[in-house]
Amino acid sequence: MSFVPAPEDAPDRAVDVALRDGSTLRVRPVAPGDAPAMRVFFETLSLESMGLRFFGAPSVDWITKWAVDVDYADRYALVATRGSEQAIVGHGAYIRIDAERAEVAFVVADQWQGYGIATIMLGQLAAAAQEHAISVFSAEVLPRNHRMIDVFRNSGFPVELHIRGDVIDVEFPTSLSDEALGRFEQRERTAAVAAVRSFLQPSCVAVIGASRRRGTAGSELLHNLLGAGFTGAVYPVNHHASSVAGVRAYRSIAEVPEQVELALVAVSAPGVADVARECGAAGVRALGVLSAGFADAGPEGARRQRELLAICRETGMRLVGPDCLGLLNAAPDVRLHATFAGAMPQSGNVGFLSQSGALGIAMLELAGRHGLGLSSFISVGNKADISGNDLLQYWEEDPGTDVMLLYLESFGNPRRFARIARRVGRAKPIVAVKGGRSAAGARATSSHTGALLSSSDVTVDALFAQAGVIRADTIHELFDVAALLCAQPVPDGGRVAIVSNAGGPATLCADACRTDGLDVVELAADVRRRLRGLLPADASLANPIDMLATASGEDYRRTIEVLARSGAVDAILTINVPPLLSDAGDVAREIQEAANSAPHITLASVFMGSDGAAVEPSGEGGRVPRFGFPEDAVRALAHAARYGSWRGRAPGSVLEPNGARPDEAAAIIARSLGAGEQWLGPAAVAALLDCYGLPLLAAHVVRSAGEAAEAAASLAGPVALKALVGGLLHRSDVGAVRLGLHSGAEVRRAASEIRAAVSASGHRLDGFVVQPMAPTGVELLVGVAHDASFGPVIVCGPAGATAELMGDAAARITPLTDTDAREMLRTLRTFPLLSGYRGSTPCDIEAIEDVLLRLSALVEAHSEVAELDLDPLVAAQHGAVVVDARVRLEAPPPPRPLSALRA
Repeated sequence: MSFVPAPEDAPDRAVDVALRDGSTLRVRPVAPGDAPAMRVFFETLSLESMGLRFFGAPSVDWITKWAVDVDYADRYALVATRGSEQAIVGHGAYIRIDAERAEVAFVVADQWQGYGIATIMLGQLAAAAQEHAISVFSAEVLPRNHRMIDVFRNSGFPVELHIRGDVIDVEFPTSLSDEALGRFEQRERTAAVAAVRSFLQPSCVAVIGASRRRGTAGSELLHNLLGAGFTGAVYPVNHHASSVAGVRAYRSIAEVPEQVELALVAVSAPGVADVARECGAAGVRALGVLSAGFADAGPEGARRQRELLAICRETGMRLVGPDCLGLLNAAPDVRLHATFAGAMPQSGNVGFLSQSGALGIAMLELAGRHGLGLSSFISVGNKADISGNDLLQYWEEDPGTDVMLLYLESFGNPRRFARIARRVGRAKPIVAVKGGRSAAGARATSSHTGALLSSSDVTVDALFAQAGVIRADTIHELFDVAALLCAQPVPDGGRVAIVSNAGGPATLCADACRTDGLDVVELAADVRRRLRGLLPADASLANPIDMLATASGEDYRRTIEVLARSGAVDAILTINVPPLLSDAGDVAREIQEAANSAPHITLASVFMGSDGAAVEPSGEGGRVPRFGFPEDAVRALAHAARYGSWRGRAPGSVLEPNGARPDEAAAIIARSLGAGEQWLGPAAVAALLDCYGLPLLAAHVVRSAGEAAEAAASLAGPVALKALVGGLLHRSDVGAVRLGLHSGAEVRRAASEIRAAVSASGHRLDGFVVQPMAPTGVELLVGVAHDASFGPVIVCGPAGATAELMGDAAARITPLTDTDAREMLRTLRTFPLLSGYRGSTPCDIEAIEDVLLRLSALVEAHSEVAELDLDPLVAAQHGAVVVDARVRLEAPPPPRPLSALRA
């Protein structure tokens, strides 16, 4: 066999990946200089592993040359490396057999088998193969090589196995099916849970930088760990002290007599890298860095953070921070208080993540005041490694966590967050406050869609809406929602009954309910009849139910029980204004008793100016949360009801549009980018939209007024004439559109007027567009803008010159499901115009939804589409048609490899 020298440079596709146990290693294309390390790798393989891979014991010289003989197209190989020396622990490769097929094979170091390395390399090799038009992988496996057979079987690829003599032939497509993607996501979830578990359930903790001087971060960290009664071992590390806080100290992590799982670092920033290296060498699995002075401290700090993360990646450690407050686990069997905040919070069922350390401290104290018990807390700081995505997956499987609270300032991978949150939120509510709602400055945009997205964090709203995340506007609101959800069932809907002993607060509460979208339902006659038998004759039973100032605690309980049994409401909100004739404590106890007997109903109580909040819950039911004002209770309940409605709906499906021609569309885009075109011309726009069945109104592009008149004559009926001007966003702003032209003379006159208007505006006229007049209907703006973090974002709203001023736009992140498309339209304030406002003819809403889904499919398949406007889309009684369209292209960044961690 002859060997072809490898290209001088391997593709820059190195990624760090998480293994099943949560640790990390690097996967990258093999490089020409890897031959010495490959030789060492093969020399250390057991005879069993060598025989299973190569069906014998070939020369190490031969297989070393073979392993690095690549051209990164027909012969492609990956290596997995670990440690500061980046020793090779795995090798995977494919070799093209024919035009569409390649043979694939793997070998992993004996001590690293079972961690999922081969599976990760398989996914990345499949992606590389597809880029080079290889559609099928095949492999030959010895029957006794059970582990490799399991790798293929459990990969999620549709594998076919055939026995041929003394080998098993394996064959499968390189394209990632939904099942394969699901399997890779499951592996990522397993790795994330394992990684976070080392932080929140460690067996042994070392505090590096533990100080004898109280008030320092290291000292308070150690005292909190000891004072909380951590159930594992705690070791102070201090270069200059033999004991700290009465506990023997060690000069370095290497001297600690036990295997440390979690190391907490509280030394000055310049010394953190050396400490991290020592921890990696000592086999530490989790590193929490509380020190500041990293990416938050300018270029030098950013360099330190890159170095710190590189050390963690080399050694397989996972990192929380840097510049974090710490972490805690309040479970009675753990009692980990690894922060320098105050006392250990009470144990409960709320998981809490904060990106801000200072705010995290304040929020821990606020949680206690609101009576919220925490399961666990992590301050992620600069999020160099462990992030909210990892915490959500840990809490998803944590039986002690029922509600998740997030304070976020940024997203590392928002599309992955959306996928995870959408899944997690089906079982457990996620409540978030996102800092930075206002735009620091409108980014430059060149489309209507971009302008609608530039004025606020509408993309964050879109992400949360799709993923079912409850977005609170304030920290106070965050805790109000959490207090309700951690103790009460999620309401199935928004039907509410209000029970009060005062008419004024009940009226204000009803007004607040209507403002926040809750339905204060009218009670049926039989319900009112049962209540009439319980309450005074003067009581109002219309809902709100005013039981009068003489109402006792028993009146509250019996009224709640009647409403709960009626099935007429999803939630009950009680209000108590302290009168002279009843005791607020007695009222609170009776409300709690009613809640215990009706666990399917969501209850919230308001005690205005009384001590009802001080009453301890009793019985087996969840504690009824108590608010000081009706508006606070209503906002919390409205959030819970919207979440309940989201959870009760089918998640929807991403549909493949009928008749789509993605290959043809890709060719159109490639030709345009190859020609250096950023904005597609009218013909290319029409051809691209036609590939996805997007209904564009016929158009004739002409150069002169005479040609425009001829084009108009070929169309039956009145026409529209528009200027063709490069770089002009709003043609109507310069008078470059004329509508309803009936004759050649009118067209020539309009062309002359448009030419003069365009010239006066300082633009260059490139020609004219002649179109038949669109059907009568409602005009919408539908478009896509590519957000650097969120990817393609689809926007829909009313069209016209005032669209940006009105701000009535619905946004969703692609890919859209059929449920997303339906809800987008119905969240518009102007939706009644589509559904037949005041007797007008209803529009074909299904046709609009079809346009949204086809547009989503287009931009998901072709990441080169940076901006796209369908402006306007005219929705008529039957069908919808695009009148005008603009498309801007950009060369996309390389795709993120499967299983890659944040860089």
